[in-house]
Amino acid sequence: MRVHFIAIGGAVMHNLAIALVNKGYAVTGSDDEIFEPALSNLRNYGILPDKFGWYPEKITSDLDAVILGMHAKAGNPELDKAVELGLKIYSFPEYIFQQSINKTRIVIAGSHGKTTITSMIMHVLKSQGIDFDYLVGAKIEGFDIMVRLSDAPFIVIEGDEYLTSALDRRPKFLHYKPKIALISGIAWDHINVFPTFEEYKEQFQFFIQSIENDGYLIFCDDDKTLSEVVKSSNWGGKVIPYNLLDFETKDGKTRIILKGDPPKYYPINFFGKHNLLNLSGAKEICKLLGINESDFYQSIISFKGAANRLQLVAENEHTTIFKDFAHAPSKLKATVEAVNLQFQHRKLIAVMELHTYSSLSKNFLAHYRGSMDQADIPVIFFDPAAIALKKLPPITIEDVFEGFGNKKLKIFTNPLQLQEFILQQNYVNCNLLLMSSGNFGGLEIMKLAEKIVTIGK
Repeated sequence: MRVHFIAIGGAVMHNLAIALVNKGYAVTGSDDEIFEPALSNLRNYGILPDKFGWYPEKITSDLDAVILGMHAKAGNPELDKAVELGLKIYSFPEYIFQQSINKTRIVIAGSHGKTTITSMIMHVLKSQGIDFDYLVGAKIEGFDIMVRLSDAPFIVIEGDEYLTSALDRRPKFLHYKPKIALISGIAWDHINVFPTFEEYKEQFQFFIQSIENDGYLIFCDDDKTLSEVVKSSNWGGKVIPYNLLDFETKDGKTRIILKGDPPKYYPINFFGKHNLLNLSGAKEICKLLGINESDFYQSIISFKGAANRLQLVAENEHTTIFKDFAHAPSKLKATVEAVNLQFQHRKLIAVMELHTYSSLSKNFLAHYRGSMDQADIPVIFFDPAAIALKKLPPITIEDVFEGFGNKKLKIFTNPLQLQEFILQQNYVNCNLLLMSSGNFGGLEIMKLAEKIVTIGK
């Protein structure tokens, strides 16, 4: 099989390309820019393009498939050539479906927690020696790449609601048609694509209807919006709700409690009510796959979390520094609350970057009200250049103050000034939480964290 990737440098795209190389396919690709880690990963597998840019001469009639990434826009010369030649053109979710058409497809959806739930399931399955394929949106410990395609009988897929490609404006998760689906929650996001909350919710209605008629829908019953969507769906398959697991937090450690005489306790390496909800959903998926409760919890003891999800960056005896992908209001609030609950006797400095289309939209800022209130020192960073790059109307510091509604808020638009402020703080009995889907204007987080814990000793 000969497959060409248009925009091969994307996180999932380059991992899918590697997965096909591992299957023995002949893979080529193009992109106008490729960054790490994709650059090194593609080079290591011998499929890094010789030069960046779009080259229609790469599109030939002997290609079995062309896979189109979201980064490739309408009018792309390679795409136009593929259309002209009448080649089979797939988005990556369409191609994943084609590759898994005879497998049991398990899809994890929702506005938050997708990567964590998917990685929990993957960890448990691997621990139990079960063969499976997967697609996940972040690097997971114990897995070399983010996509695997083999002869395994089922595949676990992280399915998001963002647009599919330049040719297909539907959410990606509508292409997978799962046998087993999980929805973690619904909180308005991607307002550049779904301008109203009703339109956003509707995508999850469509997703539910895409589940096989004799399939399973697992959903977080603690989410009122999601519960209403599920109840109004009139879908005919088996519906399984999940709720928060029993747990306790003591001396900065969390453990699961299984009621009984005597009760059983399982220590875990992650924390926060949102992650305990994620764990509850993962458990229901694994149960359907034949894994009993005891084996599930025994496996999860060694799970350390997904990259950039309350990831431990550095620590000393009185300071712990985390980074997290949190950027939407619900994610932000849950993450701040989680660190506060885990370290009840420490102050918390919480730093968040406004980076997405939604977060940098003036009309959306009010949705962040109250999300940082549990931080002792709440800090917001945004880069006016990023706003201009996204071609959005500018926002002001006053707009951010008004949106968050927090008088303690510190706001920065210059990364060096932000760094200086962070370094000036007293970290005795104090934690630092860094939340962003970007990089705080280019700050070297690892070096910053090491400096803090070294100075604070």
